[in-house]
Amino acid sequence: MNWIILILAGIFEIGWAIGLKYTDGFTRLWPTVGTVLAMVISLGLLGIAMKSLPVGTAYAVWVGVGAVGTAILGIVLFGEPANAGRLLSLAFILAGIIGLKLATPA
Repeated sequence: MNWIILILAGIFEIGWAIGLKYTDGFTRLWPTVGTVLAMVISLGLLGIAMKSLPVGTAYAVWVGVGAVGTAILGIVLFGEPANAGRLLSLAFILAGIIGLKLATPA
């Protein structure tokens, strides 16, 4: 269950990272409110997951999920480049997340 909570925390991290783009430097009220709410939820879920998962593993997976998801949404939403180097790098991050899951007892 804590792995599911951790993945949800990572999804909310994606939400606040993308949300930052829409806040226009925190000058737009509702995107700012949504971004801050996603931050609070993300950190709260990360804290819950860390109750039983090792801190290094939990943090690395949280950041990895956020990084991969944010990069993919950057490609889809903002037309960022999707070249072979970027996609291969994202695949390596994903492989690291999977490796940490397989190597972590819990």
